[in-house]
Amino acid sequence: MDVTTKIIQDYYDTDVENEWNRIANRPEFLLTCRMIDRYIKPGDTVLDIGGGPGRYSLHITKKGCAVTLFDLSAQNTKFAATQATCEGLTLKTITGDAREAHKLVQGQFDHVLLMGPMYHLLEESDRIKSLQAAIQLLKPGGIIYVAFINMYAEMVYLLKNMPESITSEIPSAIEYRESVIARKNFVGDSFTKAFFIQQSEIQPFMSQFSLEKLHIFGQEGVMSPNEASIMSQPQEVIDAWLDFNEKICDREELLSWAEHLMYVGRKI
Repeated sequence: MDVTTKIIQDYYDTDVENEWNRIANRPEFLLTCRMIDRYIKPGDTVLDIGGGPGRYSLHITKKGCAVTLFDLSAQNTKFAATQATCEGLTLKTITGDAREAHKLVQGQFDHVLLMGPMYHLLEESDRIKSLQAAIQLLKPGGIIYVAFINMYAEMVYLLKNMPESITSEIPSAIEYRESVIARKNFVGDSFTKAFFIQQSEIQPFMSQFSLEKLHIFGQEGVMSPNEASIMSQPQEVIDAWLDFNEKICDREELLSWAEHLMYVGRKI
């Protein structure tokens, strides 16, 4: 295992419950579930690569699907298995590297989620390997869901939570600001080792694979910059914002509002 992979593995091994709670009842999770629920139906087989402690896996399992969770962190897969047992659900879990998923997972699936590896594989060649492995495990005509961290995610987060950081002289903070100004992707130190992508580069990158694009959408829609104020509203208001965002979340001109972007494609 290379040093960067070990750093990422250790980060998630020591942060399982925070990761489990991070997306609970947040637009990122709620809107993404709405999108995947359009395609994933009861009885489908689903492989969740990089699914962390299993928030999406368990949501899909409850739909009546046979789900396999594959993650780099042994603590994540252990937590997910325990959570599934507590909820009376059947979830298969495997620990491993996304680049090697095709060697460790048997069979092919109706759907494959790849919602973590693109955040942390710093070399493009490794991102390609991860996607190739995932697509190999997808049935012809099956659907893949690939999540990326938007280049502007760090900026949105800092504006909401740490506006004073604009004066930070930490090298990684300076490098990030310079990358934004130069319209470049960012590779380096953030919450851990991370890769942030320009939204304009997602489709060109994904076009090298045998996939038909169905969507590129913002997983938080336009809610991310004001998420706290929206999610503190009465449920009727929250639901109205979610309904509104579901209708506009794949408009190209609005993608920069979201912290996470997802490509949805069908295997040709």
